[in-house]
Amino acid sequence: MTALYGGPVIDPHHHLWDLSLGRHPWLRPPEREEREMVFGSLAPIRRDYGVADYRADAAGQNIVATVHVEAGWSSEYPLEESRWLESLDRRSGVARRIVARVPLDRPDAAVLLEAEAANDLVVGIRDIVSWHPEPAKSFARSKDLMGDPRWRDGLRQATRLGLSFDLMLFPWQMTEALRLVADFPDTIFVLDHCGSPADRSPEGMALWRRGLQALGRADNVLVKISDLVAYDNDWSLDSLRPVIEHCIACFGPGRAMFASDFPVAGLHASFAEVYEAFRTVASEFSADEQRDLFFATADRVYRLGLDKAATSET
Repeated sequence: MTALYGGPVIDPHHHLWDLSLGRHPWLRPPEREEREMVFGSLAPIRRDYGVADYRADAAGQNIVATVHVEAGWSSEYPLEESRWLESLDRRSGVARRIVARVPLDRPDAAVLLEAEAANDLVVGIRDIVSWHPEPAKSFARSKDLMGDPRWRDGLRQATRLGLSFDLMLFPWQMTEALRLVADFPDTIFVLDHCGSPADRSPEGMALWRRGLQALGRADNVLVKISDLVAYDNDWSLDSLRPVIEHCIACFGPGRAMFASDFPVAGLHASFAEVYEAFRTVASEFSADEQRDLFFATADRVYRLGLDKAATSET
């Protein structure tokens, strides 16, 4: 066992929002009793979450930089989220890079992608494809986005612009995703939240394990080990460990990265609990492999440029 990792950490997946702006429809209080989303009730996170809130949650974790991933900003106001993030005080390294939202099947997707790519902070795009038969648990606007020709044209344009693509889906969509990543060998795909193992039945977890293993064989796919507690509300280290270990076994530390997904993960765990689990499981790996998982993979994929900087290993 190697010592617990104490070096610099990049958090490559979290969200910020200001609800007074009225730009996050998924966080509006329901007009009637709501059906819970796949990760439970959203009531505890229906509050502003800014840089100071994130830093308070992440205190003591040696976070040197973060990547902000689009937070469901209304598609009626394209490009606004990136501009809002630019206006924040980011001197602490929070939101140093951005994965922006562009619905790839929009008629003006090419124009929006050009505009986002012109922003030096924007390094990737996310357009969630997670479809669930229960509408309240579905994130995607359509069941078959990955196969839609117009959507694929948008993805092709994002790739030409040098943008990676954050791929958020459910395990029952992994076969379709395999076709997608094979058809787009020049696109860098980052699989969010371990591939969202939401079905915790033995059959559901077996489907997830097989799908993840298959995606791991594609060289242009990486994985974010993030927000496991969303799908394992009564989690323990023993329940999280096999999921974390399977992700690393499928992708290797050079194509895997730990991420917080705060404040969403905060519905079920504290920031310190999440990273304590990461550090404990990662202690079975070498010092170089731990550095990949906590820092170097995210630094490379999201073009943060910190790996050669004088970042102290404290």
